[in-house]
Amino acid sequence: MLEKIVIKGGGKLSGEVSISGAKNAAVAIIPACLLINANCRLENLPDIKDVNLYLKILENLGASIKYIDAHTVDIDCSGVTSVEPDKSLIEKMRGSSYLIGALLGRSKKCITKSPGGCDFGTRPIDQHIKGFEALGAKIKTEYATIYAEADELVGSNVYFDVVSVGATVNIILGAVKAKGVTIIENAAKEPHIVDLANFLNAMGANIRGAGTDTIRIKGVSNLHGGTYSIIPDQIEAGTFMIAAAATRGDVTITNIIPRHLEPISAKLIESGAKVEEYDDKLRVYVPERTVFKKINFIALPYPGFPTDMQPQLVTFLSTVKGTSTAREGVWDNRFRYVAELIRMGADINVEGKLAIINGVNNLMGTTVRATDLRAGAAMIIAGLMADGVTEIYDIYHIDRGYENFEEKFIKLGADIKRVQVV
Repeated sequence: MLEKIVIKGGGKLSGEVSISGAKNAAVAIIPACLLINANCRLENLPDIKDVNLYLKILENLGASIKYIDAHTVDIDCSGVTSVEPDKSLIEKMRGSSYLIGALLGRSKKCITKSPGGCDFGTRPIDQHIKGFEALGAKIKTEYATIYAEADELVGSNVYFDVVSVGATVNIILGAVKAKGVTIIENAAKEPHIVDLANFLNAMGANIRGAGTDTIRIKGVSNLHGGTYSIIPDQIEAGTFMIAAAATRGDVTITNIIPRHLEPISAKLIESGAKVEEYDDKLRVYVPERTVFKKINFIALPYPGFPTDMQPQLVTFLSTVKGTSTAREGVWDNRFRYVAELIRMGADINVEGKLAIINGVNNLMGTTVRATDLRAGAAMIIAGLMADGVTEIYDIYHIDRGYENFEEKFIKLGADIKRVQVV
């Protein structure tokens, strides 16, 4: 059934919102369970489409999946014998590429379709392949199907030509049970990389240096089961932070790790918003008569400003007086959503990976679409900012990565509802 989100804008958000578990950590840790022939209980899982899809993929491979509640799942992969995930499921999500590293680590073999997910232009997996080959695997691609196989995996030095979160995750998965020592250089440093390493270490792995650009993995023969809690979602938290500022509201965001949000906090403070930091929560508010200031930013790998927050911040800046700039330093084609903002009255020019944002007085509600997951979140922020009513279509993108998104906004006072498209 097709659905749309309808927003009546112009109100200020206020109140408290609790952040769910991290999507990006969950979709790395779930396939990591394939390396373990015992029960793994994952807590604080977000109840979102990508997580549920990944659990279904594992179940189709032969894993036992048992839901304890909406956010706690037992995964037992001891019965997995298949090395070929369901192609119809694979093509629906980008994170499915992690099955290559997990199944190589488990069975020394994987046959899988090229992954799907949001379309930001070219998303090569050449760095993944380079790493797998360094570990002793042979990789072949034919007709959009990837064949990966190894007689055995042996630790090696892997240097990434570019920082890649996906490749870092995949080589960690492949190296955990490889013989000897693997050293990954120019590794990604994102919080979910650290969370994956912490999960594997809790199950008996020997990984050091996650969160730095050099990760050292000493292979182990076996991993054991256990219980692990996923970190809070940095991007969901950042989305509510920007929504609070964009509506000139006052929102306390709980169940977070403030350190993960520092690049976002810094840009909001630079713009004129106020951010108060506590142990596991943040308050974002805008004092009366605040005049926001134009800012410039670049989306970069962590600890830089997150590319997954770029559309939300550009949306906020669309009504900030003066000319702000946003440069995309990760993906080739992440400004497709700008055309939707222009429909709402924004004045934004895109030149390659640079967006030049000339602040307008206000956005006007109209009909727009979510071009991808984070662009969908940006459209919600735009609708909250705009005068009048905004209707957002293609909201299945939003459901991939945000749990109970509109319900959380409703609790903050937003006039937002999900309706079926007739």
